[in-house]
Amino acid sequence: MSKRAVDAVFQALFLLSDLRFLLRETAPKHDLDEAQRARAAATLEKMKRQIAIIEEELIQ
Repeated sequence: MSKRAVDAVFQALFLLSDLRFLLRETAPKHDLDEAQRARAAATLEKMKRQIAIIEEELIQ
């Protein structure tokens, strides 16, 4: 596995931790306000980019 893929795995894990923190902030019902939804959407987009990197590197 390349360094780029390893870095992408760690970055994706950090982003998952960010989402987990957001869910902890909104517990127990997880009713997100607009700012929280925007933050979640941005985090998910970043995660998708990291997953794409992982796929590229592992499938090559």
